[in-house]
Amino acid sequence: MKDEAAGEVPVAFVVRSNGHTDLTEDEIKQFISKQVVFYKRINRVFFIDAIPKSPSGKILRKDLRAKLAAEAVSN
Repeated sequence: MKDEAAGEVPVAFVVRSNGHTDLTEDEIKQFISKQVVFYKRINRVFFIDAIPKSPSGKILRKDLRAKLAAEAVSN
C-alpha cells in the first residue's frame, strides 16, 4: 500500500477459514506485531473470499494490487 512517509507499507489479504469467522483485524495485527520488527508490521488487513490464483497456482499479485487500489479510491 502506498504511503506518503514510508513509500509503501505492508498490508495483509486474509481468507477466513470456517472455524475462524470471528477473527478481527486487531487480532491479526497483534499476532503479526509479536512476530516481526516494527517496520514490517501490518498497516491494514483486508478480508477476501479467496486469494486469486493463475491456472498454474501462482498468486495473482496484480489482482490484489487492483483490489487495494479500488479500496483506496473508495476511501
